This record gives sequence, C-alpha cells and structure tokens, in this order.
Amino acid sequence: MSIMDQLPVAIIGGGPIGLAAAAHLAERGMPFKLYEAGETVGANIRDWSHCRIFTPWEFATDTASCRLLAEHGWRAPPSDVLPTGDDIYRLYLKPLARVPELAPHIETGAKVEAITRLGIDKVASKGRESRPFRLTVARMGEAPRYDLARAVIDASGTWQHQNPLGASGLPADGEAEFAERIFYGMPDVLGRERANYAGRRIAVAGGGFSAINVLLDLVQLADQQPQTEITWIVRATRMHKIYGGGENDQLPARGALGMRLRELVDGGRVKLIQGFATSEVRRAPGGVVLLGQTPNGPVTTDPMDRIVVATGQRPDLGLTRELRLELDPWLESVKALGPLIDPNLHSCGSVPPHGHRETGHPEPGFYTIGVKSYGRAPTFLLLTGYEQARSVAAALAGDMEAADAVHLTLPETGICETDPIEDGAGCCGGPAPVEIAAQLDACCIKDAVAKQAGKQGCGCS
Repeated sequence: MSIMDQLPVAIIGGGPIGLAAAAHLAERGMPFKLYEAGETVGANIRDWSHCRIFTPWEFATDTASCRLLAEHGWRAPPSDVLPTGDDIYRLYLKPLARVPELAPHIETGAKVEAITRLGIDKVASKGRESRPFRLTVARMGEAPRYDLARAVIDASGTWQHQNPLGASGLPADGEAEFAERIFYGMPDVLGRERANYAGRRIAVAGGGFSAINVLLDLVQLADQQPQTEITWIVRATRMHKIYGGGENDQLPARGALGMRLRELVDGGRVKLIQGFATSEVRRAPGGVVLLGQTPNGPVTTDPMDRIVVATGQRPDLGLTRELRLELDPWLESVKALGPLIDPNLHSCGSVPPHGHRETGHPEPGFYTIGVKSYGRAPTFLLLTGYEQARSVAAALAGDMEAADAVHLTLPETGICETDPIEDGAGCCGGPAPVEIAAQLDACCIKDAVAKQAGKQGCGCS
C-alpha cells in the first residue's frame, strides 16, 4: 500500500456541502478529515442565523447526511417548512457533526491557509499525481502545522470574502476610512444589531436576495421606528431580474420576496436609486454620502448614517495559488460551469446536471464544490452542492458508474431569459428557434435543439 492510499481525503469547510461530502465518504468507508475555520460547523450560516431561506427543508438537506442522522434516531423536520439559518444549524448541521461516523474526523477552529503538493510547486509536472497534498493548517495561538492528504475537496464557500461597495470590484474611495458605518452581509436589524439601525438613515447596496432580505427587515423596523429611512442602491438599470419571477417562480417563497419589495418601492416605503455605480464614500453633515456614476451622469446620495453592503461574495484564490486550477476568467467559478451560470446571460437559476468531471481540475485529486464552484455567480442552491458532493465521493471511491450518473433538477426562477437577443428572449425565456441559435451560447443551442426534438433541454423552461 502506497503512502497515498493511507492518507485521508481532506475536506475544507464544515458547512452543509462539506458535511455532505463527509457523509458520502463515510458511507463508502473512505478515510477523511474535515477542517472548519470557525469554532463550530456551519459557522458561516450562523452569521445569518436570523434569516429564513426560500427553499424548504425538502431542498435543504443531503441524502447521505439524512441517512446517517436517521440511523441515530434523528427525525427530519417537515419537508415543506422554510428553515432559518439557525434552524439549519441547530436541527441539521449540529446533530450531523455529532454522529460517530463523522465527529472524530472533524476539526473546528482549524483554518487551511494554503494547499500545495508535497515537495513541488505548481510548475513541476513529473510525478505530480503521486505526491500527496500538503495543507498548511493554522489554529489560534499555535504555530502552523502541515497535514497530508490523498485528495482535497474544497467546500470552503465564499461568505468570508464579501465584495466591496465600489462598483469597480475594488473598494470605493473612503470605504476603509468609514468602515465603522459599513456592514458587509446581512445584519440582524431586528435583533442583535437593532440599535445601529433603528431610527437611522440606512442605505442598502446590492441587487440579490441578501439585499432584499435586509430591506424587508428594515421595513419591519421602520414600522416600529418610523424615523428609519431606507434607500436601496443597485447598479442595474432594469429591475425585472431583481424583482424575480413572482408567481412563476417554482420556489414560491423566492418569488414572494421580490413581489413584496416591488410593492414597497412602488408605495414609497423604500427609496430606489438604480443604475448607480458607487465610486466614493465621503463625509457629510451628520453622516456620509455616496458618490457614483449613473446613465445620466454623476450623482451624490442624501446623507446616510449606515450602509449595508450586500453585493455578493468572491472565492479565496490565494488558498490554491500553488495548484493547477482551471477557472472561468471572470466568474472565478470552475471553468466548466462558467458559461452555464454567467449572470450576464442566465437568470434561470438552473444548471445542467454535473458532478466530479465538471468540479475537478488539471490538478489530479482536487475538487471545488459548493457555492465556491460558482465563483462570483449568485444563483447557487444547496441541491447543486449536494449532488456535486455525492458524485465526487463516488469518484474518489473508484465507483465511476455512480460518479457519472449525475441527476439535478432545480426549481427555476420564472424569469428565465438571456440577454444576447435584443428583445430579451432566448433559451431561458421560451422556445428558441434553431435558426437564431448562433446568437446564443452553447447551453442555449443544445436546449433549443433538444426541445424541438421533444426532449428535455438544459434545464431552462
């Protein structure tokens, strides 16, 4: 038996997808070690524990994880209930991490800072696949240690790497200077952060569901504290994708979020500034103002007391600098997924079935799964990551038939369209005639051809 055969599979990240990978490996009798940088599993989810997700329990749990839990007396929550982040942690992730098949192999408070191959850098090719991975592991107050692994599954996510306020992808001028007025992510404005927002002038930047959840919570706060003023800032000039598919959304709770927010904007409860690209944060009497460009020229906002930046996240690429990865050049997703999830093109929320082949890299034995596999794209759902984890675990166990038998059907947003066609229609916005397929990307071409033959397409409706 070689040294590689004796080493565990390293899993980076103790969220739902990392724990799913551990559960699938455990079922197959594969040795593994899971590293979680936070003090508990699900640490990133606990940051937004107050928020209710729009996917019910039916779509929020992994099959192998549920089987392991059931063996130890766990009873699944009602499948149609919408859990909060706290529910997911308390009722699912925490008990999952305690089952005897997983618990001895999970280390919390352990941050993997770098990954390479033992004794060589990314330039060297000869014998690369026969060398184990070398992980630099840091614990608070301790010197770094170095662990070896036969393979690595990176499920570390993107939550700890929030995008800045600056529309250019870099921090806006003054963003660091006024950091005490800025919150990145989803503050608990109705709970532990209430004192910072009640009766204040609040700007929320971002056009995704994180921003929408914060805005809806702020409206509730304004019902209790009428002095609270809410401004919503988005870069988009067209709002239909942001508001979502409404009643056409296959996840009703997701569709309801956008519908409710649109009513609040139309009713004047939330002031909307659209087409605004933030470039600077500047001090003003009694607060700060945002300066930015719009299609009509430069604009300066009214003074604000607090700014919530909910502009999405990005992957940590420094972790894998010495590995041979293939990434989409602008999304920083795994390369194979880039054309299928590019928000410049797709609004479906769906992606064709994929597994170990799409989430692998030229670096043998290294996989990126979970939301990190989507890079900067915003449409990831837990079901996607669970199927990735199942397929990768099967591949590492040598069961290639199971690894390649990927199945994934995602609930669509109801706003499926692609932008290359001038009228906004395309493979995701209705049947696309084959004669105009040259204007669409490869996914849409296959979709159009399949549907004309009466078969299932790429997942767009």
